[in-house]
Amino acid sequence: MLIRVRELELQKVEFDETYQPGAIEFGPDFRQAGPLHGQGHAELIVEHRGHHQNVEDIRMVGKVVANLEFSCARCLEAVGHDVNWAFDLIYRPLGVDRRADEVAISEAETEIGYYQGEGLLLEDVLREQVLLATPVRALCREDCKGLCPLCGRNLNVEQCHCEQHVSDPRWDALNEIKKKLQS
Repeated sequence: MLIRVRELELQKVEFDETYQPGAIEFGPDFRQAGPLHGQGHAELIVEHRGHHQNVEDIRMVGKVVANLEFSCARCLEAVGHDVNWAFDLIYRPLGVDRRADEVAISEAETEIGYYQGEGLLLEDVLREQVLLATPVRALCREDCKGLCPLCGRNLNVEQCHCEQHVSDPRWDALNEIKKKLQS
């Protein structure tokens, strides 16, 4: 759904959209496990910067609800994650804040996103918010044992019989020096 600036000049735009799995691309690390629901509104905020210079910002206020699935960071088993995330965002036209010199920006300015062209895609806003609401690293359970580094078996499911103290051959020269120093 494209939220157009020209439409926002006339009225606030309400949205209540549901996206089935696969409609929004989250990349290779996440899979949408059920419908994604976004609800809220968009409005135009005109910022007056002096002498006939106005900036048309889009304010997006809403909520996104989704269920994602991704791999456990230790054992690679599927982990479900429910997203229930509220947002209040400002998007400004790309390039309007461009300055010739390097300048420091305020903390408030780090919260501003940018749009290009005639408006903003709702799907892009919802994708960004879902990814922000998702943990960087997740475990299937707190005491996950992970995979055996030698045979690859899931240690939560079965024990492996690999020798646990296999040394890296690149350290052999240092181990020889250590043995000589100890004797």
